[in-house]
Amino acid sequence: MARRAWNGVGVDVSEFHCAGRVTHHLCYETETRLSVLLEELGGHCEPRLRKDQPCPIGYVPRHMHFAPAGMETWGYSADIRFVKDTTLTFDLAVLGERLATELDADATTTPRLRFSDDRIWTLVRLLSEAASDPDPSMQLYGDALTAAISARLFADRPEPSANAKGLAPWQLRRVVEYLDAHLPKRVDLAHLADLAGLSQSHFSRAFKASTGIAPYRWQLDARIRRAQALLMDTRASLDEVAEATGFADAVHFGRTFRKLTGATPAAWRHDRKD
Repeated sequence: MARRAWNGVGVDVSEFHCAGRVTHHLCYETETRLSVLLEELGGHCEPRLRKDQPCPIGYVPRHMHFAPAGMETWGYSADIRFVKDTTLTFDLAVLGERLATELDADATTTPRLRFSDDRIWTLVRLLSEAASDPDPSMQLYGDALTAAISARLFADRPEPSANAKGLAPWQLRRVVEYLDAHLPKRVDLAHLADLAGLSQSHFSRAFKASTGIAPYRWQLDARIRRAQALLMDTRASLDEVAEATGFADAVHFGRTFRKLTGATPAAWRHDRKD
């Protein structure tokens, strides 16, 4: 099980091995939550509002259900072998403040049982993969994912001209200087948006319009550039370079470095030696 929080959104990733008929009370009853089924083997899972009453909505793939705080829900399966799911719990006050938007009251209080949304499902899957990743850039990455999920679930109203305009020069300079000064530490998307005087969703779109990449990718690229400088200009070991640039270990550093540059750190360093 992995657990983490971004933007007032708690993320719990769980795996279950089962046999035979299973009926269980779902957790997080006191919280507003979204439960997303990522994998199911050997049968189908079924969310219920009553323990002994079948779900009134037929099976759909990649299904999920949303329940407001205080609503009981149950899980049922006749013959399931393995289940992986992710539950998002929402602190609506914090979320509204961080996103700088008014959440739709109907959307936050109306239950939705066994519905499908491919965009939300994909975003939640990516978020579940990030939940156990200690890399500092995962802070910005998770902030962006939770903001996108919440906007689609609660307040999917695009801001005027947000897609067409990038950041003003002073905004971009302030944000980039802050990111440079805080490498390789974790940085909150909310703080970057505050520096620019924008909401998180508007800032993310404007930053990408100005730079061509998302904030988390910009930070990751900057860390790789710093690693390249250390590889060229020092005799630091790969473990030392990994630590200096915020990676958990040399293996994680090497995998990310190769993904972004096309070469391992050792090969990249060797090719650039006189």
